[in-house]
Amino acid sequence: MSATPPISLFKHAPPGVWAAAAWCVGMASGARAYYGISWLPTSTQEGPQAWEWLLVAVAAGMALSVVRLLERHPMVALGLLVVASYVGTLAIGATNIGFAQYAAVDIAMGYVVATGARRARTAAVVLALCVLPGYALLRQLLGLPLRLPHTISSSWSDWQTVALTAAVAWLVGNSVRQARAYTERLGAQAAAQAVTAERLRIAREMHDTVAHSIGIIALQAGAAARVVETQPAGAREAMVAVERAGRETLAGLRRMLGALRESETGQVASGERESAPRGPAEGLADVDRLAAATTAAGVRVDVVWHGERRPLPADLDLSAFRIIQESVTNVVRHAGATSCTVSVHHREEEIVIEIEDHGGGAPKAAHGTGYGLLGMRERVALLHGEFSAAPRPGGGFRVNARLPVPATAGAR
Repeated sequence: MSATPPISLFKHAPPGVWAAAAWCVGMASGARAYYGISWLPTSTQEGPQAWEWLLVAVAAGMALSVVRLLERHPMVALGLLVVASYVGTLAIGATNIGFAQYAAVDIAMGYVVATGARRARTAAVVLALCVLPGYALLRQLLGLPLRLPHTISSSWSDWQTVALTAAVAWLVGNSVRQARAYTERLGAQAAAQAVTAERLRIAREMHDTVAHSIGIIALQAGAAARVVETQPAGAREAMVAVERAGRETLAGLRRMLGALRESETGQVASGERESAPRGPAEGLADVDRLAAATTAAGVRVDVVWHGERRPLPADLDLSAFRIIQESVTNVVRHAGATSCTVSVHHREEEIVIEIEDHGGGAPKAAHGTGYGLLGMRERVALLHGEFSAAPRPGGGFRVNARLPVPATAGAR
């Protein structure tokens, strides 16, 4: 079932209703001379016989069947309109097919052009253009005793006009088809962009979750290797820290993958739910734990809080923590420093985060490679904040992020 919206021209009624109504109006207009109504023009010729009126009724039935057929079998409906026009017009002895009846053919042809395949569109246009020439040829071949005089020229006299209406119907149908195709392409592009954005978000979360723990594990493992022979107890303590960091990282990855699978299927298998419990999202409340783990790994992290600590929106709280986590990871992996300072300023309209170290290195992303600073910059940009990262004049490196706090959050 297609999710494509209906053609704008037919929002209030299906196209088959418009085509059938136009045909009936044309048939009624062509037969009005035989109604015997005083205020209508009357014909001096003998009116249709009973069997001819029966043909008119059959033609009207075929035209009315188009109401349901046009959307399901458009080419069949178009053919029925043409046959009904021929039968009804011959039955009342008219020299030409009425304009309203031809308008019904145009509506059906325009619908085929808007919705059909290339071959169906070509056949519909050819059929619509050949309606009048076909009727003129049919009258000549039948040689029936018609009540009104006619010639080939009289049958073709209106062909230029109806050909122009057919061209207009084709243009309208083609425009609608192109508009629908453009809308579908936009939808596909939006879906592709959403998938890309989600992949980038997942990659950023994976990087932020894993990079810090891997840095701690590398430090602890290196320390254990250096003292394994001289200080077995210290080596054992370092390896316990490695195990703890590894388990925490694995648990975080499981939570993330569980959330992704739950968003795709709407549920998570009960076994996985038990083995990978979902915990609360990380935030600034976890900064002290992060500092303690990094300090235990050999790089002292001093956390300084300024202002009144208060609850923050989940996305802002998580982004603030990720910025601190990534900055500390960069200090551990690249700065060559033994300590760093994390300052968190809670202000009325913003949160200001500053991470400083006194090492001699700089994150790779500062020179255009890697993803740490790029990920932080993207996070801050999504929250409409300000971000800067640069070497300090006296040595070391400084990361500064200003994150605006929504008014509703700041009022709490």
